[in-house]
Amino acid sequence: MNPKLTRRRFIKGVIFSSAAAASGAGLYLSAQSAGSAVMERLLTLSINGVDRRVDVAPQETLAFTLRNKLGLTGTKVACNRGECGACTVLLDDIPNYSCSVLTHNAKRHAITTVEGLRNEDGSLGVVQQAFVEELAPQCGFCTPGQVMSAEGLLRANPNPTREQARQALAGNLCRCGAYDHYLNGVMRAAELLS
Repeated sequence: MNPKLTRRRFIKGVIFSSAAAASGAGLYLSAQSAGSAVMERLLTLSINGVDRRVDVAPQETLAFTLRNKLGLTGTKVACNRGECGACTVLLDDIPNYSCSVLTHNAKRHAITTVEGLRNEDGSLGVVQQAFVEELAPQCGFCTPGQVMSAEGLLRANPNPTREQARQALAGNLCRCGAYDHYLNGVMRAAELLS
């Protein structure tokens, strides 16, 4: 007995099939049945010096894992295309756009998020405090990415020139146009660290 195809049933079918395709379940099952290597789903990630276990889909980005599965919402997702820098995290002390890194590719790296920059007593880290003192954040949406790019620079070069700081922050867009304030913050953090 075939139920009558209605517009409503057709739309529901499209929605359900799209959701199934988007979940990646089809790719996972086809890879498994084809005899190819099955990707590990339960990963241990080293985040802010702590090992965290998390179930990760093969196509999942690090930004998604951090925000939606581990509750580290300091990492912002704005463009989700590797263009704005709001999602910047450090992988082995090197700034990376977490929206452009698959979580599976980050599993052997030390991951540092903006939450990991706090001091042991809970106070702000040096870069964070310098940005506050220089009134760098305005709307604040790009600030975590700016902080992480500055932190990566200062870990590699504790005494940068203003031009080196400008280059290090060049991958971070600020819709408020507070670039000079952020640069002032980097230079103040460098002074505090020396």
